[in-house]
Amino acid sequence: MSDYAKDVLVSADWVEEHLDEFQSDDSDHRLVEVDVDTEAYEEAHAPGAIGFNWETQLQDQTTRDILSKEDFADLLGSHGIGEDSTVVLYGDNSNWFAAYTYWQFKYYGHDDVRLMDGGRDYWLDNDYPTTTEVPEFSEVEYHARGPFESIRAYRDDVDNAIERGIPLVDVRSPEEFRGEILAPPGLQETAQRGGHIPGAQNISWAATVNDDGTFKSADELRELYEEKGIDGEETTVAYCRIGERSSIAWFALHELLGYEDTVNYDGSWTEWGNLVGAPVETGDAE
Repeated sequence: MSDYAKDVLVSADWVEEHLDEFQSDDSDHRLVEVDVDTEAYEEAHAPGAIGFNWETQLQDQTTRDILSKEDFADLLGSHGIGEDSTVVLYGDNSNWFAAYTYWQFKYYGHDDVRLMDGGRDYWLDNDYPTTTEVPEFSEVEYHARGPFESIRAYRDDVDNAIERGIPLVDVRSPEEFRGEILAPPGLQETAQRGGHIPGAQNISWAATVNDDGTFKSADELRELYEEKGIDGEETTVAYCRIGERSSIAWFALHELLGYEDTVNYDGSWTEWGNLVGAPVETGDAE
């Protein structure tokens, strides 16, 4: 994995080799499975893995926003995660919610956080060890830093991107992008109208990963984005429906390719598609 800009991916083999450390009460290493809910985690997970419910534990249910710095620190400390812990995240849907959590860790200044390449499905499909045992670790005090706003976009930033022609990457499916559907099949519709932000390029999150859920090589990722005129020379804004799939694109661009001016618009289509008067386009991009 040396062709990536940053050493932020670990293989399933690496995780298996370090399972003893992940199961130790020592806070040096922590393994965390992040899913939209915890049903899958309860059925089977990697030994020593903590289970985080993205919807109820990593979101403020009142504001539908990212956790506050205080709540984030409380969550991590209560599960034995310290500021110096090596944290490895993995989860369902080729790491959708794990990538969002990675972005959230970086937003609050955690240095040593990584993704397990391929996520939960890769771990299960390749017969790595699993358990139903839920680990209990001693609580520690966690001090979050930041927030580091340089990796996050808000609605005003999107307005600015439209006005200045800054690249926007819509990572949803082509059907969502064109406005034919409001959400992937089986998932909640969170917006009143369909379409995409004017000027956005549709580069699906799925194009960044292989069939087994592992990330494509740096050369393949670079070519994928350069075909749409995105080369890291200017700010790039990634968005999706609720901010989780766009975290995959942010991870690929910002972390794997080293395009430091990439931001995640986590309000995404749930916010933009419900704003009165916000400009929307439908159909394919020009």
